[in-house]
Parts: sequence; structure tokens; C-alpha cells
Amino acid sequence: KRGGRLSFGRAFLGTLIKIKPLLHVDSLGRLVQFGMARGRIHALNKLLSRMETTIDKPEEQEIFISHGDCIEDVEYLETEIKKRLKVKEVRSNYVGPVIGSHSGPGTIAIFYLSNDRTE
Repeated sequence: KRGGRLSFGRAFLGTLIKIKPLLHVDSLGRLVQFGMARGRIHALNKLLSRMETTIDKPEEQEIFISHGDCIEDVEYLETEIKKRLKVKEVRSNYVGPVIGSHSGPGTIAIFYLSNDRTE
């Protein structure tokens, strides 16, 4: 709702039943929804699954996690990424004020190089 992509009704219903949209940036730089998840942990696990199938040479990568004040989620992701992918390093920081003003608290983003840039 906050970014103007959802009507009030859809945003309200999604919040009520805890539906989380899952987004990625396509090869043209557009923000595109690739799925939905019911509940926070399910959403984080879907992000991890997508990362596992699309990451390019994980052992050579530094992963960046950007968040809107959700430290426990970041700690969970850091642990799972290191365990599942054996990456070089995982770093995290807060989202900037521009993105944060649109996305709000609880936002989480994972930045990595993908082997699939055709979408």
C-alpha cells in the first residue's frame, strides 16, 4: 500500500491474513513480484530458496542484507545463508531513508549476483 502498488482493500486484507509480497529487480531494473508468502518466516524461507537456485558462484560472493529495523530476521538470514551457501561474507545495514520511507519497518532485502538475469 505504502508505495502505491496496492489498493487499500488489498493492503488491508493482506495485512489481516499476514500475506507478504516477494519482489525482485529484473534485468531492466523494474521491481517485479515473483511470489507471495503467508507469514514472516515463510517469506524469509522463500527468499532463501530463490537465492539458492539463482546465486552465481556463492563462494566468491559477499552478500548484503538491507533491513528496516528487523534485526532478528537479519540474524536468521545470515545464519541460513552461511549454512546453506558457504558464501564469502554476509553484511547487513539499515535501509536508507528514501527506501525506508516507502517500505517502512520490517522491510528486508538481500543483494547478491544472480546467474539468472533474463526475467
